[in-house]
Amino acid sequence: MAKLVYGMNQSLDGYVDHLELPIPGPALFRHFIEQVRDLTGSVYGRRMYEVMRYWDEDRPEWGAEEHDFAVAWRRQPKWVASRSLKSVGPNATLVEGDIEAVIRGLKAQLVGEIEVAGPDLARSLTDLGLIDEYRLILHPVVLGRGKPFFAGPRPPLRLVASDRIGEDVIRLTYVPA
Repeated sequence: MAKLVYGMNQSLDGYVDHLELPIPGPALFRHFIEQVRDLTGSVYGRRMYEVMRYWDEDRPEWGAEEHDFAVAWRRQPKWVASRSLKSVGPNATLVEGDIEAVIRGLKAQLVGEIEVAGPDLARSLTDLGLIDEYRLILHPVVLGRGKPFFAGPRPPLRLVASDRIGEDVIRLTYVPA
């Protein structure tokens, strides 16, 4: 059975604004490459999927690590929950209907980790009791505004791990309590 994991970069005050957070340093970026390589797949909300489409096409300014991330991201299956999109890119499936049934089916049929990307989608899946693990990647900045990691009330959680990544980032891993 697959495990559904919601994780994102965030500020110390709980915001996930990717345009305001610092660019990942080399150790954190390597961590993300390895993480994406190991995923069974990813589930996206529309907005987060549109942000991640950046990795669909190679860019001349990229170095080797950006290419490695893009290859890993393109390879994995993606499911995109959206009522407004009419189509999605390569290796992606548009989910327009019952997201609960789709996610329950994926968890039952697949093995490994399926990443959940996007606070609004994560809230819906949290409300349905489908998220198995939460990973908060804390950066030492305070934004004071933006999209919060938890789009709704925080579920009761239990800390199961804390890991330092690079010089200044900490990953906190929680499971539902």
